Amino acid sequence: MNQKVLIVDDEESIVTLLKFNIERAGFKTDVAYNGLEALHKATEESFDLIILDLMLPELEGTEVCKRLRQKKIETPILMLTAKDDEFDKVLGLEIGADDYLTKPFSPKEVVARIKAILRRTNNRPNTEDKPFIQIADLFIYPEQYEATIKEEVLSFTRKEFELLMYLGKHKGKVLSRDQLLSAVWNYDFVGDTRIVDVHVSHLREKIEPDTKHPVYIKTIRGLGYKMEDPS
Repeated sequence: MNQKVLIVDDEESIVTLLKFNIERAGFKTDVAYNGLEALHKATEESFDLIILDLMLPELEGTEVCKRLRQKKIETPILMLTAKDDEFDKVLGLEIGADDYLTKPFSPKEVVARIKAILRRTNNRPNTEDKPFIQIADLFIYPEQYEATIKEEVLSFTRKEFELLMYLGKHKGKVLSRDQLLSAVWNYDFVGDTRIVDVHVSHLREKIEPDTKHPVYIKTIRGLGYKMEDPS
């Protein structure tokens, strides 16, 4: 296995613990002890996954994550935090993190999360060999991780796009928030339905002509959401 993980944390004991267990699981590792160093390494080098602490000197983890996504660097990110706070969790995932783990954690759980994220990343849902999904003027291109509306290229975070793609693949079907959490974020986040609502709100801002009267992503009261063809 040649997959490489960047470990970012300012606590040497945590870095040492993570490095030992991740390398024992067969991965290569590199480390950074502050946000600026992490941003530089993640921008200049290629990694298969980044473990990113939320609270870092020089540049916070959320800002590192945000800047990487702005640079179109889509390396999967597992965020770590000492806070067990829903807002932090939603914020981290909203800005482009792929998973979230609260300290204290077991090294086995970290390795399990890494493997799960890489499985999801390497096995993105196919679209039955179709090159795109069309819903009226909205075109979703799974292979390119891109979408256009009226030929205008749209900008999404990884999770926004995966949510849009999942809704598009299941056009006309009512999908509960728990279904969407399970499909897009994985079972670890079942119950944190606000994450879905936040991402749906962001999608609507980008694809709906009028966010107050959405025509693509409909809210089905008491059930969830449904993607419809407005044409």
